[in-house]
Amino acid sequence: MGPAWQIFRRELAGYFATPLALVFITIFVACAGVFTFRAGDFLERGIADLRPFFAFHPWLYTALVPALAMRLWAEERRLGTVELLFSLPVTVGQAVLGKFLAAWCVLAFALALTFPMWLTVSYLGSPDQGVIAVGYAGSLLLAGAYLAIGSAASALSKSQVMAYLVGTGAGFAFTAMGSPLVRTLLVDRLPPPLVEAMAAFSFADRFDPAVRGIVDPRDLIFFGSTIALFLFLNMVLVDLGKAA
Repeated sequence: MGPAWQIFRRELAGYFATPLALVFITIFVACAGVFTFRAGDFLERGIADLRPFFAFHPWLYTALVPALAMRLWAEERRLGTVELLFSLPVTVGQAVLGKFLAAWCVLAFALALTFPMWLTVSYLGSPDQGVIAVGYAGSLLLAGAYLAIGSAASALSKSQVMAYLVGTGAGFAFTAMGSPLVRTLLVDRLPPPLVEAMAAFSFADRFDPAVRGIVDPRDLIFFGSTIALFLFLNMVLVDLGKAA
């Protein structure tokens, strides 16, 4: 894990050495607040919980996480520094893991800076703190799944724009496939069992129990497996890029 730790430190420092992390965190915190109070009717509901806050996280991550992930490998390939990176005593798996964990830490920091939402709801009422803690933990795991997808998308091309579009498209598909609108559109075109099977992969549906404070081992396995699968795909794509 030594080389992975070194890459993690280098990448994390790189995020905060440029405006990227600051811009991402600012936009995330601002959008989370706007969606919670405006679209989620946080105050009008009169209920002391953070469900309106967490409900929009899948859509926020769909749009914002690919912007954080797009530089992970696309920039390395564009600058030609991939060869330099792997001239060091580091494996592809260590490099992928180090970069992923660094970006995940930035996401965790952005999520932590939404603590005024927790303070606000605690001031206005007596919320179940355990439910809020599960919601935050589930949101961080959800962010990791979007990040793993974005990281794999970044390894596909030298273009950060292309990486962003692919990552956003894939994230949108995983988010929306369980929505009632998508089910309605597909139910007349595909066999119902297939539609239900596709809906089972919906990030929004898998995240919903955590929003309600429920820790479902099946959802933990789902998100953990998704992260592992796309990190493995990331490794394969980086290997192919090295050979190209």
